[in-house]
Amino acid sequence: MTTPRTGKPWRHLLVWLHVVSSTAWMSGAAGLAILLGLSRSDPALAGAAVGAARHLDVFLLAVAANASASTGLVLAWTTSWGLVHHWWVAAKAAITLVQLYAGIAILSPVLDELVAGGTPAPAAQVAGAAAMASAVAFQAWLSVAKPWSRTPVARRERARGRTKLPPAGTPLVAAGVLAPVGDVALTVALGVPAPLLEVVVLGVVGVARRRALTRTAPAAAAPAAPAGAVPPAPAPRGS
Repeated sequence: MTTPRTGKPWRHLLVWLHVVSSTAWMSGAAGLAILLGLSRSDPALAGAAVGAARHLDVFLLAVAANASASTGLVLAWTTSWGLVHHWWVAAKAAITLVQLYAGIAILSPVLDELVAGGTPAPAAQVAGAAAMASAVAFQAWLSVAKPWSRTPVARRERARGRTKLPPAGTPLVAAGVLAPVGDVALTVALGVPAPLLEVVVLGVVGVARRRALTRTAPAAAAPAAPAGAVPPAPAPRGS
């Protein structure tokens, strides 16, 4: 019989990895803003500054952002908080997805062009990096303050009799820890951000949790007996 403490070391590792990767993401974005700002203030250093910024983006910022996003989503899915049951968790997830899109589709391609041309960064690029660091800082505040109420999804669950989501098993939590570590090795080997294991684990965890919560969904509350009704007599016990 498993004890309630089973899996706690893995959960602690997952929380620790999420905090560390989020801090690295924020620090990397701040460093990126400084380097890009330097490319604008000192044209003689523009080529070196944007080159260092791209190296920072590939080997720190992108890796940390992917790890922060994957561990945060796994934490939400595998704990009683849920992903869409509290507004502050849903807000963190939405901000994370927007930042990943902005980094992959907007900031990184511009960095490649700047490195190729050795030109200073546009002001919008500096502002984007600074906004990314600020957004991660805001997400940290959300984690500490946990503002706002529960979402309509949580209220529906409570009406059905479920007041708290059951935590997931150890294998899913452990996968959330090991996937970012493996993807760091892939990124170093390939020379480009490669969150392959994290994407696979997120898909597996999401599907597994959805199925598990569906199987354990509480039954609708039985209607109350009318006033004055006589309860049925207990069945006789066998000898």
